[in-house]
Amino acid sequence: MEGEHNSHKLSSFYESGVYSFDDSNAVFVDSVRVLNRFYHRFSVSPSTYYSRFFKTQTTPNSVSSTVTSSLRKRKRRRRESRPLNERELIALQRHQEARPLLLAAHECLLKSTEVLNALKALKSESSCSTRECDGGQRSFVDLGHVAPQLEVTLSLRVSDTDADPHPLPKDLDDFPSGQCVQKVLRAFNNVVANDTQDDAVAEILSNPYIMPRESCFYMSDLGQIRNLIPAHADAGFNLIMVDPPWENASAHQKSRYQTLPNRYFLSLPIKQLTHTEGALVALWVTNREKLRSFIESELFPAWGVSYAATFYWLKVKENGSLICDLDLFHHRPYECLILGYSPGKVNNTDNLSEFKPVKNDRVIMSIPGDYSRKPPIADLLVEHVPGLKPPRCIELFAREILAGWVAWGNEPLYFQDSKYFVKKTVK
Repeated sequence: MEGEHNSHKLSSFYESGVYSFDDSNAVFVDSVRVLNRFYHRFSVSPSTYYSRFFKTQTTPNSVSSTVTSSLRKRKRRRRESRPLNERELIALQRHQEARPLLLAAHECLLKSTEVLNALKALKSESSCSTRECDGGQRSFVDLGHVAPQLEVTLSLRVSDTDADPHPLPKDLDDFPSGQCVQKVLRAFNNVVANDTQDDAVAEILSNPYIMPRESCFYMSDLGQIRNLIPAHADAGFNLIMVDPPWENASAHQKSRYQTLPNRYFLSLPIKQLTHTEGALVALWVTNREKLRSFIESELFPAWGVSYAATFYWLKVKENGSLICDLDLFHHRPYECLILGYSPGKVNNTDNLSEFKPVKNDRVIMSIPGDYSRKPPIADLLVEHVPGLKPPRCIELFAREILAGWVAWGNEPLYFQDSKYFVKKTVK
């Protein structure tokens, strides 16, 4: 019976991308499998999603890189020899409280032969994308300043009853069958929607971006976010994901993305975006105590959000090992997802008591994607979302688009670039 149970769980994992360990609060998420459920004619390429861990160190510099890394660790150790200040002591206490949970979750993964074998298979399943991932993407942040009237050509495949009067050319290879239509829209400060049940291709300056089914994006800077506030609260959102570009020395030095001071996040219109029946708010944050205390003392109170639980994202390599030492003081292998509830307008705050409570201290394990890219974990949140089912979902500061979601930010198409995808062979 146990073998049958494990076989069923593994089969479910291959289909869903989520593996829950028995008698544990831990889950493993294969981000590529989860994302590929959203697409019909395209697949997310494992080799580009997991590029940081699929690259083989064969260059002559690999030895020197190892030495440099070792020297950095020694520097960190030397810095840690001084007495910790008050904020660092609080951060250490938080880490000590989370440590047993993280170790127990990781032990579950290391004991799970079937999941480890599935991780090994990721490389063999990996295939080259249609274009090399050379990092030469256009900066939408810059384009928004120099070309605010830039247009996007949205190519959709719809049913005959929904057909647009301007069909695409018959030989467009992205659409082998069905009625094809083309829409030209403003790329910035405008809702660009794929409201079909199929993938769509958004082309900007001759570069294609892939949009999953029933999704839309609104690309703008922070000053335009209030345009997303619905006219009526019952058209608001009941799952709100926020991945703020927290001030981060590493992101700044590597020019990964623009960061913002904490005070800018206080103005996010969480209350106005919340559905009448309330919303689950999920906020990504690093382990910096400055940020954690800011969320608790200022940010959630400003948003009117009540704290519910903390999840941990534990980052592992394809062999199941942690990406770095768990106790490395300045670079720990996990981040936090802080969950809270934004009350709706039904009975004011009384409706909070009707929400299904979130189990605290859940541990989500996955192989990280590119820098700052978060695993798709909506499946783990849906049962705790108040009100509508399926929920109305929005991600703020998004850098990719999920099926059924609204993505807002100044570069929501970043990870939708076609270089991250391969075309499926449709029979």
